[in-house]
Amino acid sequence: MPKLKTNRGAAKRFRPKGNGGFKRAQSFLNHILTKKSPKRKRQLRSTAQVAKQDVPAVRKMLPYS
Repeated sequence: MPKLKTNRGAAKRFRPKGNGGFKRAQSFLNHILTKKSPKRKRQLRSTAQVAKQDVPAVRKMLPYS
């Protein structure tokens, strides 16, 4: 069997967790920040968990994680 290639874009966006899921960064924190409240921007800094419906797709992109 040949080796599988890792999707390099996904490797930069997702990190595996101990429970079999993946963690990800929140979106909507790159530009047009003036109209967003400080509370909203602060909460967007935290990480989130990939939805369980999306985990199989992420696992296919990251076969060695």
